[in-house]
Amino acid sequence: MSIKNNFKINTSIFLIIFSISFVSIGYGQENEEEVVQTLAIKSRGLQRVGNTFESIWLIDNQTVHVPLRRTFEFDILHRFGTIKNGYSDFLGLYAPSNIRIGFGYTPINRLMIGFGFTKDRLLWDFNWKYAFLKENSEKGMPVSVTYFGNVGVDTRKKENFINSTDRYSFFHQLMIAKKLSRDLSIQGSLNLSHFNAVPGYINSDGNQVGKLKNDHFSFSVLGRYKISDAFAFIGNYDQPITKHVTNNPNPNVSFGVELATPLHAFQVFLGNYKWIVPQYNNVLNQNDYTDGAFLIGFNITRLLDAKEESLGDMMFKRKQKEEHK
Repeated sequence: MSIKNNFKINTSIFLIIFSISFVSIGYGQENEEEVVQTLAIKSRGLQRVGNTFESIWLIDNQTVHVPLRRTFEFDILHRFGTIKNGYSDFLGLYAPSNIRIGFGYTPINRLMIGFGFTKDRLLWDFNWKYAFLKENSEKGMPVSVTYFGNVGVDTRKKENFINSTDRYSFFHQLMIAKKLSRDLSIQGSLNLSHFNAVPGYINSDGNQVGKLKNDHFSFSVLGRYKISDAFAFIGNYDQPITKHVTNNPNPNVSFGVELATPLHAFQVFLGNYKWIVPQYNNVLNQNDYTDGAFLIGFNITRLLDAKEESLGDMMFKRKQKEEHK
């Protein structure tokens, strides 16, 4: 096995181990004096409990959820290769993968801003989300309405582009969601993706023609059903609307499970999207669910409630040892 393949395998193993450790909300360790050390994590009420969704992500889509003001969020999103090769790459786990690491912050009520970096195409995205309406039966508000947008910047070498503006892409999403019962939440959204540059070809008249349109409309439907306070089944469907000259994207069908705590959410699932950044998912997806082109993915989110938690204390403060009797 080559050094390059070893590196990919070791990277995947490291991410899985890191993910498991990251999801845990506390630890106990016995020292030489048999004193148990614990880590307490605090959060404000309703940081997640009672929300329509537990995380800003549900599989491949944003949700209407915007964390409370003065909350940081750290995300790791990972997509393995498709499972079609079976045992030869262990259901895609050892195939080339895609990873996004993202950060977000809620500076004021209802507004979240953030950025992320994705492995494929060395893609930076800068995003924002605003909750126009929040579902509240006591105040007569039956649904939640949230807008999400981003700018993507492809930072590969300049040889990949004709003009510098060809690097840019954009995404806009209007989401409407409702919590139908204590356990069932659904959401629908209308999406617009835009690429400044798309692949093209020269037709018989000698004119340059785009294989894809610059603007692409789609819609998404997703849902979550909780079977306990922490565990839920999740599903997501994305349908293209725009018809292109060629290379029309395929729909996305995804389903999985979610494990959530007040400050963490972990999702593992099967789906068709590999690009992670939404405009790339919606426009460039060639994985066909009817052909079994599913891949395994997982999302991890971790909230840091800056109003209740101190990052400095978490990193450097040591609990005072009690006298050992």
